[in-house]
Amino acid sequence: MQSCLKMVDCIIEVHDARIPLSGRNPVFKEALGLRPHLLVLNKMDLADLREQQKILQHLEGAGWRNVIFTNCVKDENIGQVIPAVTELIRSSCRYHRGENLEYCVMVIGVPNVGKSSLINAIRRLHLRKGKATRVGSMPGVTRAVMSRIQVCERPLVFLLDTPGVLAPRIESVETGLKLALCGTVLDHLVGEETIADYLLYVLNRQRLFQYVQHYGLGGACDDIESVLKRVALKLGKTQKVKVLSGTGNVNVVQPNYTAAAGDFLQAFRRGQLGPVMLDGDTLVTCTETHS
Repeated sequence: MQSCLKMVDCIIEVHDARIPLSGRNPVFKEALGLRPHLLVLNKMDLADLREQQKILQHLEGAGWRNVIFTNCVKDENIGQVIPAVTELIRSSCRYHRGENLEYCVMVIGVPNVGKSSLINAIRRLHLRKGKATRVGSMPGVTRAVMSRIQVCERPLVFLLDTPGVLAPRIESVETGLKLALCGTVLDHLVGEETIADYLLYVLNRQRLFQYVQHYGLGGACDDIESVLKRVALKLGKTQKVKVLSGTGNVNVVQPNYTAAAGDFLQAFRRGQLGPVMLDGDTLVTCTETHS
């Protein structure tokens, strides 16, 4: 990414709108920080944005004045990106690229926040063309800095897609769980049941009980094993296990907790459990600090 910087006029950092204040990679700013920088908070359709103004105030206090919320599925606010980028570039030094007529923009971010989806959405809007980069619901689809992708004719804008890069050190266990919940690391590396346990904690703490209706449960519950057992039985996600008894091996049908946890996580990531703000506590703390 650094070796490509000499051809870059602006950086677009894409992040998940459900964790607007945590989980971003600080190394980006250190390594690529001189260029004009636009922060795009994607997946806004999955985030509870009732406190959007507080989020923007907090980001502005941390030096992030250029922020756009987007939804690449419905192309919400995608039309704001290129005008914002061109304005940033025109009002800054172009780093010895003054003679170049086209603009080159690098798209960065942690894994699975929608970088490739954003590029495709901008291209779809301005060029009326289909996908230029592969997208996927798992981290790691983009593995190298891609060649330049044209996304706009007037002005002539090219974007560089890059692999998702997590910070070398995650600042806290909770930040790590938020990142895992948003799918920025492969589920099995943290453990589906561990992430599902954190999700249940978040939903219950914020009194978001849509999961009860979604799975037809009797009521809210804070015991993840009990919830996953009911989810597994509801979805028919069971497995036969051999148990040694006094009379020999007996086949017993048991709930498949991992499969149930996987379904629970996917329901959250598809927005079927309602919009959620995972940085709600951070927002409250920031507000108390500033008041």
